Amino acid sequence: MTGMIIDEVASRLTAIEGRSWRRACTTRDVPDDEGLPLGTLPPTTVFTQGREFFCLDDTCTHDTYSLAEGWVEDGTVECTLHLARFDLRTGAPLRPPATAPVAVHPATVVDGLVYVALPLTYLIKEKAV
Repeated sequence: MTGMIIDEVASRLTAIEGRSWRRACTTRDVPDDEGLPLGTLPPTTVFTQGREFFCLDDTCTHDTYSLAEGWVEDGTVECTLHLARFDLRTGAPLRPPATAPVAVHPATVVDGLVYVALPLTYLIKEKAV
């Protein structure tokens, strides 16, 4: 997990009502085609595929299992418990047994740092180092 902070760059990103931009990690922290859990409540994870970064709630809507260890392929993440699959861009369920979407959060990269816009109600469990 990684600590998340608000910094000068985050304060300059385009405001999104009800959300706060947070510096989540560096681009190097997230191995390609994998996820990096963030220290938030509810849990969130940053995923990468190629040069794109995505942030989703980290809980499969089928059986409350972490998606962080899931398989990332073709713009999707697959839950390792029952093989439900979700679209990384929209959170839409693409394969049963999941029928409800997972929440997605805007993500952007600035100078090698990944920023995510989380709802104001999300709590940061860790302090940034």
